[in-house]
Parts: sequence; structure tokens; C-alpha cells
Amino acid sequence: MLAAGAGTRLRPLTLLEPKALCPVGGIALIDLAVSRARSVTSVVAVNAHHGGERLRHHLAGTDEAVHLSVEEPEALGTAGALGHLKPWIDGRNVLVVNVDAWHRAPLVDFVDGWAGERTRLLTVVDRRRGTWGDRRYAGAALLPWSEIRRLPDSPSGLWEASWRRLVPGRDLELVHHDGAFFDCGTPADYLAANLEASGGRSVVPPGAVVEGTVDSTVVWAGARVERGERLHRAVRATGGVTVLVR
Repeated sequence: MLAAGAGTRLRPLTLLEPKALCPVGGIALIDLAVSRARSVTSVVAVNAHHGGERLRHHLAGTDEAVHLSVEEPEALGTAGALGHLKPWIDGRNVLVVNVDAWHRAPLVDFVDGWAGERTRLLTVVDRRRGTWGDRRYAGAALLPWSEIRRLPDSPSGLWEASWRRLVPGRDLELVHHDGAFFDCGTPADYLAANLEASGGRSVVPPGAVVEGTVDSTVVWAGARVERGERLHRAVRATGGVTVLVR
């Protein structure tokens, strides 16, 4: 689980919580990601840097053990994170999941039939932001050990260190997901993921207090919408922090 990013594009929300702990549908992104991963494997690691102590405390309160890889003094990026984990990975193939990637693609189907010889990426059609023609990476990858063992234990990205030299159909498999995908990197995508998860309704989890009016809005647990307030396409976080999405 890649969870070490600073989430600068999602500020000010990520000044309150690490991005991995921001909720979608009332559930922290890290919990959603771990749950998806456990549909195909019982052995899970999470890398952490920004908000690492908060993440450690959160994971300690879960029922199942997760290996936490803390990156200090700097975040190592998507490739460096795996390079740092090579002693733990120890020759195994790896499923990599970006914690900020929200979709409903069943990972059981994504993993099914993989021979463990070529990198496999989950993709969606995005004609504006496609990397391989109109295909855009959708936050889940299968990497054989032969690729992982090449990765450095230093700040680097998977695109630069591995994926850019791979050719689709030869040493790279692109699996299409025909459904919604949001990377939750911006307030607009974060709000869209919440509304998709809720079927278009405002998200008001237990522990949130709404006395005013909300429409297409996310309210965090512990946050309040006071009487007389009207929020439309907004995120109301704790401490009265409000992000309007227009």
C-alpha cells in the first residue's frame, strides 16, 4: 500500500489528516485499500512518511497485522518504497495499490490469470491524461520479483525506474477497468469519489452533526454544520475547515 505522499494538492484537508486517513464514504482510504488487498492476499505492507505516526496509531487499532515501512528522513517515492522493502518482499511477486485510488474494480479479477512474469497495470480510458495511448494508470499493479529487485532504495518513481521502458503486449499487460476511478488527489476528485461511493448523496457519517442544509457535500466525523448554514458541493472537515468545490 503506497501511503507516504504529502497530499499537497488536497490541502487544507491533508493539514488535518494524512491523505491515507481521509475518508471516502465514511471509511479511511487506507482501510478501503487494505480491505481490497486482503481479497487476494493476507500479507500486507504499508509505506509511510508524511503523517507516519498518525498512520501507525490508526493501523495499530485494526484487527489484522500490517507491516509498516516508515521512510526516514525523506519519502522514497513509488519505486524507492518497494526498493526499501526488498528484504521484506524477499523474492515474492507484489501487488501494489495506491491508497488514494478509488474504484470498484475487483482485485480478484485483476489478479486472475496473471503468470507472474510481466508487469500488469489496472487502467481506465482517459483521452486527456492517457500514458499508453488513451489508457491511464488506475492505482493497482502486479510486479514480478524480476522487476522489483532492480528498484533502488532511494527516492524514485515506478514510471522512471521501470514502467517507461516496458512495451504493452510485450513485457507490460494493461487491464481495462470499465468503471469510475478517482485518484482523490484534489478536492474535486476527492468529493467526486465520495459522491460516487454514496450514490450521489451527501456523506454524513456517525459522529458528524448536521443542523443546517447539505447538498452533494461530505461531512467528516467530528465536524459540524450549524443551523442556518447551507453547503453545496463542499467538504466540511474538523475544526470548521471547509473546502468548496466549484
